[in-house]
Parts: sequence; structure tokens; C-alpha cells
Amino acid sequence: MGSFFQQPNPAEDDTTVLFSSSDSPGGSASPCSSPHHSPPPAATTYKLSVRNLSYTINPKKSFSNLFSPPEKKPKPINVLKSVSFTARNSEILAVVGPSGTGKSSLLRIVSGRVSDKDFDPKSVSLNNFPMTSPAQLRKICGFVAQEDNLLPLLTVKETLMFSAKFRLKELSAREREERVDGLMQELSLVHVADSFVGDEENRGISGGERKRVSIGVDMTHDPPVLLLDEPTSGLDSTSALQVIQLLSSMSESRQRTIILSIHQPSYRILRYISRFLILSRGSVVHVGSLESLEEAINKLRFKIPIQLNALEFSMEIISTLEEHSNPKTYHSYSDQERPLTWEKEISPNPQIFTNHVQRLNEIMILCVRFWKIIYRTKQLFLARTMQALVGGFGLGSVYIKVKNNEDGIAERLGLFAFSLSFLLSSTVEALPIYLQERRVLMKEGSRGAYKISSYMIANTIVFLPFLFAVAVIFSIPVYWLVGLNPSAMAFAFFIFVVWLIVLMASSLVLFLTAISSDFISGNSLICTVLGAFFLFSGYFIPKEIIPKYWLFMYYVSLYRYPLDSLLVNEYWSLRGECFSVDPQDHSKCLMTGKDVLKIRGLETDSRWLNVGIMFGFFVFYRVLCWIILMRRVSRTTI
Repeated sequence: MGSFFQQPNPAEDDTTVLFSSSDSPGGSASPCSSPHHSPPPAATTYKLSVRNLSYTINPKKSFSNLFSPPEKKPKPINVLKSVSFTARNSEILAVVGPSGTGKSSLLRIVSGRVSDKDFDPKSVSLNNFPMTSPAQLRKICGFVAQEDNLLPLLTVKETLMFSAKFRLKELSAREREERVDGLMQELSLVHVADSFVGDEENRGISGGERKRVSIGVDMTHDPPVLLLDEPTSGLDSTSALQVIQLLSSMSESRQRTIILSIHQPSYRILRYISRFLILSRGSVVHVGSLESLEEAINKLRFKIPIQLNALEFSMEIISTLEEHSNPKTYHSYSDQERPLTWEKEISPNPQIFTNHVQRLNEIMILCVRFWKIIYRTKQLFLARTMQALVGGFGLGSVYIKVKNNEDGIAERLGLFAFSLSFLLSSTVEALPIYLQERRVLMKEGSRGAYKISSYMIANTIVFLPFLFAVAVIFSIPVYWLVGLNPSAMAFAFFIFVVWLIVLMASSLVLFLTAISSDFISGNSLICTVLGAFFLFSGYFIPKEIIPKYWLFMYYVSLYRYPLDSLLVNEYWSLRGECFSVDPQDHSKCLMTGKDVLKIRGLETDSRWLNVGIMFGFFVFYRVLCWIILMRRVSRTTI
């Protein structure tokens, strides 16, 4: 006999120990220790119970409602209202309901993907032990978001291997390899192991295979509880069925507890789902099997049409079901039910206390992944190389063999100014790649795969030699074609300054990417900032006539310090050389190298001071980026 809500019998509760001292949940052996054999059943089973879970959000304040009368201001929205259910191992519990009914919010809360202030410690329990914080749930719950946040230029095996390296640091390389091989076997991904994941722009594996890779990424550490938000979204009927069949097989073979949200499942999919949780406007309408749902509908004297199944028909009469539902609520925890005493402290980032060797290993893994992405991003790799090469030869051919006279002074200044503008703006094409990586970073960082500081360090290590090569490719043709200061030291310093320029630009773009929501806003912000820096560099407007309220821009301009450094580098060793003579008396010099520097206010050798400031800008913007990414990661729920 079905009911709108079924309260579990306490006698059916699992009595196994909730956690073992092993790092792997349940302390079980690896589920995929062999790629040729079915994984053994898990040693520990889990029953996840949710009792009287409510969730309310307060609409963010906007400028438009600041001046609205109190009665018209937005009221709190009750997303979930006293939701209660139980999910057991070896079963799939599907959360269904109309759009906007709170399915995704429910999964995020149950999986611990919410902040501490939004979590009710009395609402979720495992084997009747209450979970007191989201961090405890994140420890044992895998969560697969609706969006497949994957790096398209990695192969399927590389994607899973990097996930294993980040989340299974305690295992040896061979054990991780075996885990990934077994996981690909379990997910039916062996045939595409060496294929790129791909995305809308890069051809790769199919949508169903990509979804299985997303599931695999969150299964490398073998979570006993797996939650999936709309795993069949965007898939064709065949691919959707394959994903559900896979999940059903995993729930039985590994005794996993699987909860997923699904929208309008086909009839073939329904037979793989054990129980259904139907929500309407945040409230529970029904919990139980498909047969119990049919009984509940028949009790209301409705007849299910032949062309529809009970679940599809329930969506059509959802309002009626909601009116007649009377879900039983759970009692609050009794004094006999005490919170679990954890054998070791659980934090949102389980690897926060890793030693220095593990930290270095983490950075090296990220470096390898960064390099693979850069090398395979042909448009970035070739674009930066060709930009430097064409830019160097192009500028060199325009300013070829500049003369050492008064006209040559103006031409050199124009060359330096244009070179700065070209070099600083040439890093904008990296914006889409940074934005794509940021989505993956938010996901991995929020799950404690690695530290954000490790990500920033690895990014810096990989881009240092790459941008140095860009600086050399640009500098060699432009320097010698133009005929700048022939000193070997001056040439080496020129390359060094160009390198610092592109490093500063890279840091600036990375920082602006962190605060931008998308490509359009990021590109607009970069162009605006670079334009302002160029305007107040001292090239167009001398410092003396810049309005006082804009004077700070002169000191923070990324153009000013490299421009001054290039001028000092060009003329400091040529201070005694004459660049302009009196037409009437050729023995009389009107302008020397020292005079050129004096006009620009460069009477002392400030090259290394400017180098220090440029390096400071490079570090400053990366530190700012790190702070912003840390803040974003702490708030993300993917």
C-alpha cells in the first residue's frame, strides 16, 4: 500500500560503523583495483536520512528596491519546506517535480555544497548519526553538477588521472593507475580513453560519454553516497538510458547510495529507479516506488491514461496531489541519538595539512596539466608566437635604421610607446582560456582537490618560460632592425624589460578575469584599464599638466615604468653622444643623450628601480587574483 510519505521502520536501520579510520570512506578496498573484474561490494553501507529540511533564501538587495516602501520590498523565498525522506544503499532515489520546485537546492544541501549558515545540523543524518556541518557531508558525498565542468583539451584518461592524483595523494602511482583503469571499465569509457573530452568548439567525445566522465571525476575517491543534478539533461534518449543503466549497475555492485534529480524520465528509465521523491513548490508530495504512486493516484479516483506512466501523469495533477498529501514529519533527535565522534577532524579541504612534499607534488601536477593545455591550445600557442614574430619584424621594418638625430629621438620614443601598447594588449586572447579554466578551478578548489595558491604558483611557473620565449622572439628583430643601442648589456636589458612587460600584462589579465563574469565584460574591462594606463603614462600628457585628481593614475600606470626603463637603457650609455648639432656651427651640439633624458625627467639611472616596481606589479596582481579566487571558491557550490 503506497502512501504520500513513508516513514522508515527504525528496525531496518543499518547498524554498521559509520566511518572507519581509513582515508577512503568505509575503509573498503579500491572499487576498481582491477580493470578486468567486477568491483567487490563495499564493506560499509549507508542510509542517508533527511528530516524536516527547510531552506529559505533572501533576495539580494538592489538599487531599485532601496527606495521601495517596506511592504513592496522582496520577501524571503521558501525554496524547501520540511522535506523528509530516506535514501538507502543499492537503490536509486530520483527527485522529480516541476521546474523551480527546489530539486537542485535539495541536492546541494544534502551533498554539503552550501555554506555553514545555510545548513541545519539537525536535518541530515547518516545511519542515524546527525551531520553537524556541510564539511562532513562533502567528505563522503560525491556531487555531479548539471554542467560538465571539464577541460576540453585533456583526454578522458588524463582527466580521470589528474582527478585521482589530486584526491588520492596517499596512493602510489600504480594504485592510482589501477583505480582509473578500473573506473573507466566500470563507466564503459575504455574505448575513448585517449580521446579528447572536447566542448562546443573542440570536437571530442559524445554528450553521454562526457557525462560519464563527469561522474568518474567525482568517483575517483570512491564516495559511498553519490548525488547527481539532472544527469540526463541535454542527452538523447539512448545516452540518457545508458547513464541511468550505469548508475543502477554501480548502486548494486558497489552498494552505493545514489540520489539524482531528473526531468521527465522515459518509460525505459523508470524501471532502473527504485524510489521517487516528488516535490511541488518545495514540499514533499510523494515518496515511494512507482507502484505506490499508482496506488496513491487511484485513491484519488484518477485514471492514468494508457499513453502515460504514473510519474508523467502525476506531473499533470501535481496540484491535486499536493492538496491531498499529508506527509508524516520526523521527530527531532532524541537524547539517545548522539552526534558522531569523528576520529579525525574534517574540514572543507581535507588536504589542508599536507606536508611540503605533497604540496610540491601538487604544484608539479598542476604544472604538467597547464603545459598540456597550453601546448594543445594551438590558437593561443601559435597566436602569441606569430604576434611576437610579426610584431617584431613589422615594427623593425617601419622604424628600420633610425638615425641618431633629432628626428630619430622622436622615432625611438614612438617605437617604445607603440611596442608597450602592442605587448600589453597582446595578452587579451588568453581571456577565454582563463575563463574556461576558472569554472574547473571553482569546482576542484571547492572540493579540496588542491590549494588555490598551488594553482597560482603552477600558473606562474609554466607561463614564465613561455612568455620569456615570446619576449625573445619579439626583441631580436625589432632591436637590430631599428638599430638601437648596440651594447650587449643594453640588448639583454631590453629583452628583460619586454619579458617583464608581458608578465605584468599576463598578471593583469588573470586578475581582471577573476573579477569578470564573462568574455564580453572581461574584454571591455581589460581594454578600458589598458587605455587608461596608456593615457596617463606620460607619453601623451606630461606629468606636470595631469590634473591632481588624476595624478595617482600616473604612478599606477603599467606603461610609465617600462617606458622610462627603455629610454634610460637607450640613452644612459650615450649621454655624451650628440644627437642634434647647430646648422650654422657643426661643432656646437644642441642635444646630447643626457639632454634627451633630462627632458623626460630621467636624470638618474632608474632602470633597476623601475624593474623592481614592474616586478611588484606582476606579483601584486597575482596576489589580488589569488584573494579573489579564494573568496569565489569559498562561496561556490558546484
